[in-house]
This record gives sequence, C-alpha cells and structure tokens, in this order.
Amino acid sequence: MSESLTPFSCVFKPSIPELLQELQCTIAISTYQAGKIIFISASDQNKLVQLPRNFDKAMGISIHEDKLALAVRDKVHLFANSSQLAAKYPIQENKYDALYMPRKTYYTGKVDIHDIHIGKKDIFCVNTSFSCVAKMSDTYSWEPIWKPEQITALASEDRCHLNGLIVDENDELDMVTALGNGDSFQSWRKNIPNGGMLYDVKNGKTLLSNLRMPHSPRKYANRYFLLESAEGLVQEFDQKTNKLITIKKLPAFVRGLAIYKDFLFVGKSKIRTTSSIFGKLEIAKHDIKPGITIIHLPSQAVVGEINYLNSLEEIYDVQIIPNLTRPNIINPESDIAFKGISIPNSTFWSK
Repeated sequence: MSESLTPFSCVFKPSIPELLQELQCTIAISTYQAGKIIFISASDQNKLVQLPRNFDKAMGISIHEDKLALAVRDKVHLFANSSQLAAKYPIQENKYDALYMPRKTYYTGKVDIHDIHIGKKDIFCVNTSFSCVAKMSDTYSWEPIWKPEQITALASEDRCHLNGLIVDENDELDMVTALGNGDSFQSWRKNIPNGGMLYDVKNGKTLLSNLRMPHSPRKYANRYFLLESAEGLVQEFDQKTNKLITIKKLPAFVRGLAIYKDFLFVGKSKIRTTSSIFGKLEIAKHDIKPGITIIHLPSQAVVGEINYLNSLEEIYDVQIIPNLTRPNIINPESDIAFKGISIPNSTFWSK
C-alpha cells in the first residue's frame, strides 16, 4: 500500500483543518528518523498541506516572535522570518505568508542536543551527551549553565540522558527532565523505563523520580505539563501536591508537546520493536499510528488526530507557529538560501 502513496501521506479528521484555521496557526514537527522538519497548515477548512524540509537529525525546535531555532546533528540553526521575502519567493510568489531564512549557525559538535529554547538574550539547549543544560556561544562550542547535582564532571558520556527543559520569561532555567540519575557512562539505561526524573532548577530540588521516560516539559498559564513516553501519558504536575495528574493516556510513545490557546498538540511515535529497551514496553503491543493527537485542555477531550501512513515513524518535537498559516523555511545548505537578501526596510532576490 505504501508504494502507491506519496511521501508523508497522512489521514486526519475533518476537524483538524477547521481548528488550525480557527486558531490561525501552523504545526511544526521534527523527525530525526526521517531527517525533516515539517510544517502542517490548513489550506482551507477541509484540507491540510505539508511542507517537509531536509535537516540531518532534526531535534528540538523553538519559536519566539520572528525567530525559529532548530537543533540538528552537530549544529543549532537560527532562522528569521521575512514576510517580504516570502511574498516574492522566486519558486512561487504570493504562496507563503512567512519565510524563515537562515541567519546564524552554531557549531556545537556532536553533543546530541534535544530540547532548545530561544530566550531574550540567549539560546538554551539540553546537551544530552554532556549531561548538562547549555547556552549557545559566539566564542565556544557552547557554555554549560547547569547540571544535575549527581553529575561530578562534564564528559561526553550521556550519563543521565537529560532531554527536556523549561526556561521562564526572565531567561531563568525552571524545570528539566531526564531519563535517569546516574553518574557513569549511559547509566540511565540500567533503570529504563522507570528511572525518569523531574528537576526544579530554580529551587534546587528533585520534584519527582521513577518516572516512565519523561519528555517535553512545558509551562502554560502557570501550569506545568510533561509526557511519560513509556506509558503514553499526558500529565500535569500539581504544584501543591507534587504529584502528576493524568490528562490523557494515548496508545503510543508520546514525545513532543505544544500547548496553544487551550489545545495540546501531542507527538506520537512508533516503537522500535527491535530495540532491547523499547521493544519491551507495554505500549509496544499497540498498533501505533505515528502522528499528532490534539486534546482540548479544559474538557480533556481528543478533538482530532493526524496519523501518518508512511515515511514518518518517529517524532521528536512539536511546536506551534502562531499567526502564520502558510510558512516556509530554507535549509542553510540549499542554493536558494544565498539568494534571499534582507536589510532594514528592503529585501531582494538575486538572480
């Protein structure tokens, strides 16, 4: 069946295009398995349109105002939107309402960056290989700013598999997730899937332990959320009781979470059944359909799903691009990246 389908074919409920039009937004997902970042937009109230772009091992995405940051295999790319360049995009004019052009690349080395965040002054990232949170630097590969208390030294050993972070509006590191709390080479693997951690960085506390592969911590309306991937759980962290409250259990490995206007956009991945770790998970028994599930937060009801039929099996990150309904993004290594020129008050496309 997949041979007759176009790449990244998907099925979705009719409510999805209508919702995206109502919210006036675009979904952005990254997939390291397929090496893509994909923008999903509504072309009308009945149809979705996708824009896949090649990026080697695409991981964390962050969107802030007119900037977009993307972690790839050994770099972090920073893009800036130019609606003026979008309007005159030479391949097809007046098709896109935004064009994310490459503006800076940080050469981090192969440090397995997971989540990233664009702050007011800095770009923050989870440096999984070195078991720390770091910020981008114009002088160094990166600058470490925090590590769990048990980590005795920075080393390229992925000791606890840090993966997720929350940075507040003042550029202060708030919460961090990890899959373990060891201090030796890949020691997190010993306690999978039950060794996950939630750290309160601001107050220097460990909030929760023994989590089932936590990912994608998020803050929304002064509430905290995360995913317990190994159980397919969408969770809220109760700040009064320091316990998790289940919002929804999904039959998938959940990873990648965006929250926008009371809707949760949850990434779903297939399980690598050949993996000695993932193949033993209870959710591996399900017929997992990779894609995105959208949940209405106040009612906790699933309002729609996008399920992929081919090409995509794993999603890392899910983000929302607000107020844009047909954005485009240019890979820094593509020829056209060098033809779009923007200066204050003017833009040009070179021949």
